[in-house]
Amino acid sequence: MRKIKIFDTTLRDGEQSPGCSMHINEKIELALQLERLGVDIIEAGFPASSEGDFDSVAKIAEKIKNSAIAGLSRALISDIDKAYGAVKKSQSPRIHIFLATSELHMQYKLKMTRQEVLRRIEESVKYAKAKVFDVEFSAEDASRSDRAFLAEAFSTAIRSGATVVNIPDTVGFCTPTEMYDLVRFLKENVGGAEKVDFSAHNHNDLGLAVANTLAMVEAGITQAECTVNGIGERAGNASLEEIVMGINTRPYLYNAETRINTREIYRTCKLVSNIIGVNISPTKPIVGANAFAHESGIHQHGVLAKRETYEILSPEAVGIPQNKIVLGKHSGKHAFSEHLADMGYADIDGDALQKLFDEFKRLCDVKKSVSNKDIEALLSNKAVVQNVKYSLENFIISSRKDGQGYAAVSIKCGGEIKTAIETGDGPLDSAFLAVEKIVGRSFVLSDYGVQSVTEGQDALGESYVRLAAPGGESVIGRGVSTDVIESGIKAYIDAVNKIIN
Repeated sequence: MRKIKIFDTTLRDGEQSPGCSMHINEKIELALQLERLGVDIIEAGFPASSEGDFDSVAKIAEKIKNSAIAGLSRALISDIDKAYGAVKKSQSPRIHIFLATSELHMQYKLKMTRQEVLRRIEESVKYAKAKVFDVEFSAEDASRSDRAFLAEAFSTAIRSGATVVNIPDTVGFCTPTEMYDLVRFLKENVGGAEKVDFSAHNHNDLGLAVANTLAMVEAGITQAECTVNGIGERAGNASLEEIVMGINTRPYLYNAETRINTREIYRTCKLVSNIIGVNISPTKPIVGANAFAHESGIHQHGVLAKRETYEILSPEAVGIPQNKIVLGKHSGKHAFSEHLADMGYADIDGDALQKLFDEFKRLCDVKKSVSNKDIEALLSNKAVVQNVKYSLENFIISSRKDGQGYAAVSIKCGGEIKTAIETGDGPLDSAFLAVEKIVGRSFVLSDYGVQSVTEGQDALGESYVRLAAPGGESVIGRGVSTDVIESGIKAYIDAVNKIIN
């Protein structure tokens, strides 16, 4: 079996999706989970784009031990220096250089001739190679480039020291047949092709990103670039979980395998969903709520008789926990920890375990029964902010039919409890204003949502807010409670903690 390396760009290309920005501690948490998932290369960001991106890539590079860390760079000396500065402490650093090769991009965006592009490729790859061994070159808009020139560009990159050449369908234009043929052409016509990994990077504008990637795997690429949940610019990128399970389910068709721990897929997808505040569609392949649901009587009968009649993979294979009733108010921390391990969360210990156990015990006091889904909801809301300054202590809420709201909110700040009273347009607006009065700062709320994450009258509700300081970047705050008002206030305070940290 050929080994297909999984190159995850959720933290770079995925974060470029509108509204999907992440707090630096969330990026670190996600990088650690990607490492646990078994991702071969984590593209942690674009260090030259901002100081924040540089810092997050540098911190991830220091923490991750079992995945290579890549920093994106334009074919510019200054960008390469920034990328190297960010990834240099990684145990396996990679600099990922890109430059467009299509006539459209060269003429209208770069305003460069073919020869100028080839010289820039040679100069930039050689410069990066002097700093790190592992250098990837991406030919932006490769799928719409002249094939002969694209082969020349890749040959130049390989002669200059590239270890990976990437074939992006940057605008999601091509079909699987076209991308298969392009890979075969390049492998036959690029000088030094046998020395390097060929990589796929497909966008989903026509809904073909995963199909194009799998066609390229069949054609002989050895690296697949993708994002968790398929997030990314415009219609998104090829979905990691769909590519991996496509290969995993049909390994002999592709003569390929990955080193991904598939039982960590669901946990990873839920983490990304919670971080960016975008729910996973119920019909999402592999991890959607309906992916293993059967309403049709014929389907139900078949699955009960033999699962394989209508299921080509099992929920356990991708780490979806079964919704069994578990534990109770008299359960101890050891039993709780053991159950977390059974759910795939054996890495939670110390203070994080104690905090989660305390939340579990409080939940047991207000719910008739606690299920795996309840515990999963608590897990999704565990804080990633270091040195949390504010936490909700108590609140009193009232509202009238005309929309007028009243809120008295008490917040713990250090060892002190502060209370503020405010009126506003409804109970939550009043509570948010009270939080701002205590904090002494105003914020801009651009989005608010709430959903039920478990079933029944005592279901847990999860709220999220998108919040920003005036003129600043927005962050996502989350809160979970059986009381949706409480979950909303917790989400607001969570966002405030991220902004001030």
